[in-house]
Amino acid sequence: MIEAEGLSKFYGSLPAIRDVSFQVKVGEVVGFLGPNGAGKSTTMRILTCCMPPTAGVARIDGLDCLEQSLAVRQKVGYLPENVPLYLDLPVKRFLRFAASAKGVEARKIEGEIRRVMGICRLEKNAHRIIGHLSKGYRQRVGLAQALLNNPSVLILDEPSIGLDPTQIIEIRRLIGALRDEHTILLSSHILPEVAQICQRVLIINKGQIVATDTPSNLTSQLQKSAHVSLTVKGDPSAVIPHLEGLDGVEKVTGDAARPGRLLVESDRSRDLRPEIARVVVDQGADLLELKLMDMSLEDIFMQLVTEETSQEGAPS
Repeated sequence: MIEAEGLSKFYGSLPAIRDVSFQVKVGEVVGFLGPNGAGKSTTMRILTCCMPPTAGVARIDGLDCLEQSLAVRQKVGYLPENVPLYLDLPVKRFLRFAASAKGVEARKIEGEIRRVMGICRLEKNAHRIIGHLSKGYRQRVGLAQALLNNPSVLILDEPSIGLDPTQIIEIRRLIGALRDEHTILLSSHILPEVAQICQRVLIINKGQIVATDTPSNLTSQLQKSAHVSLTVKGDPSAVIPHLEGLDGVEKVTGDAARPGRLLVESDRSRDLRPEIARVVVDQGADLLELKLMDMSLEDIFMQLVTEETSQEGAPS
């Protein structure tokens, strides 16, 4: 549904993205992650026909974003990072204008406006001036305009930026409800949000794709050792030497912020939890918690970005 093939974009001699290639299949929800300035917004602008690439090809549903831009725009709903809203217009009048600009048939405009306002829960604000709305409701208006004409593809650039925690949860629920009917490419700095919504992630750094896979597959590829978290009642210092003596244990560390908590790093090929529990009990300590810890999406992101930066700075 979404294809990028060797996309590059230069501003003068400065590359914004270089040889970016990926695919998003029909019905997928894919997170697009990267540090500020990594090339996320540039890639999204190319995919939405807002700017041409310097080299490479972008396609939406097989249509070339450069050669068939009008046809592509009919299939894409775009929510840019800074939502372009007419702040002096009431919500409904703005959506009527946006529907007309998107080519919705005149006889269908009112029904389409009711549909998107229902999805975004804007009915009670239909006649309010957009400039008088909260940031969260302005984001809903921006998302509503992206949904006009029922596009098959949604490209959402930082939809939660600037929102408070309650508003972030609301927008997350809203996007989650859209996943069954749309192919979605979503960029966000809020990694737990991406982990909850997206089936797969693309990670871009310094204008190049450095990883693409499911979070679980990236975890299995990048996590070199197993991590077991345990919490004991009282001082765990007497337990640490015995844990360190277990076959397969590589490292045992304490948590200064949480007394009684230990992190055991061990060989991934073995599950040492039964042996760890036995050691704790044998030493007369009360075991309060024992769980296997996987890398979070934030851990994966930081490791990949840090590795790329280190490799670039290494002497050749």
